Amino acid sequence: MTSRINIGRPASTSYHSPDPHGFANSRPSTGYRAANPDHPLERIRAVAKQVEDAIEIYSQPLKPHLPTIGRFLIIVTFYEDALRIMTQWNDQLWYLQTHRFFYRGISHLFLLLNVITMLVASSAVIMKRHTEYAVIGLLSVVVIQGFGYGLMFDLTFFLRNLSVIGGLIMVFSETMINKKKSFAGIPSMSETDRKKYFLLAGRVLLIFLFFGFIIQGEWNIGRVFVSLFGLAACTMVAIGFKAKWSATFLVILLSVFNVFANNWWSVHSAHPQRDFLKYDFFQTLSIVGGLILLVNIGPGGLSVDEKKKTY
Repeated sequence: MTSRINIGRPASTSYHSPDPHGFANSRPSTGYRAANPDHPLERIRAVAKQVEDAIEIYSQPLKPHLPTIGRFLIIVTFYEDALRIMTQWNDQLWYLQTHRFFYRGISHLFLLLNVITMLVASSAVIMKRHTEYAVIGLLSVVVIQGFGYGLMFDLTFFLRNLSVIGGLIMVFSETMINKKKSFAGIPSMSETDRKKYFLLAGRVLLIFLFFGFIIQGEWNIGRVFVSLFGLAACTMVAIGFKAKWSATFLVILLSVFNVFANNWWSVHSAHPQRDFLKYDFFQTLSIVGGLILLVNIGPGGLSVDEKKKTY
């Protein structure tokens, strides 16, 4: 028994050496070193981690429903627009014929095609049927209405519609189908590659609404702080750094801003400002929906968050 025990022991009988296994090597290590927990940057990271964990925990009950909520909020502005055209049909015709110089039959056809496209395409997005074609139809409505109503060169309108387009691209990237048709000798892009480029375009376009918020309205201390924090969150969304956390922050910020700044329900129905506030309110909801989809599906391959996972 004694020999069997001694076999597992080292030849040297000195067990009082300071480092019998050579762990106290004085050479500098190039591996991981523990961070200083008292460093300000480490404290910020710890707080960010706690916030991310809290968001993950409290969003669990909603997580299965986030895609549906996001899709509905994205297309709700198109439902509202179609309803507004139908309820204000004569006013819409008068504006197009008097101020945009549409011919009588052309103005009727313009409004009718817009209403049908918005209703059919929005319903297809909700039901997840032919989503690619539905998104293309809604994108065409955004562009055609911009030129038809003469608002394409209005900066605020342009920025808002870029954000709406970003939300539609988020829907497109979420439901992208890998087309197996390929041509010999021509390099084809995989679904993963296409999706990460569309996600990059979608999240960059989503933040343009906030630029519109910055350039309009009167400045005060509160607006300065909101603009600074919002701009930081927009930058994080664009580069894909802590994208889910920053997108969640923007969802909360835009939702609160939307209720207080675009409260169309508090304006008299005969007041002309009511329609503008309602339009802005539902467009902001559409952008919030795009951010919710970003929270659900992540920033994609072309992001700082994904790059960090590979190292």
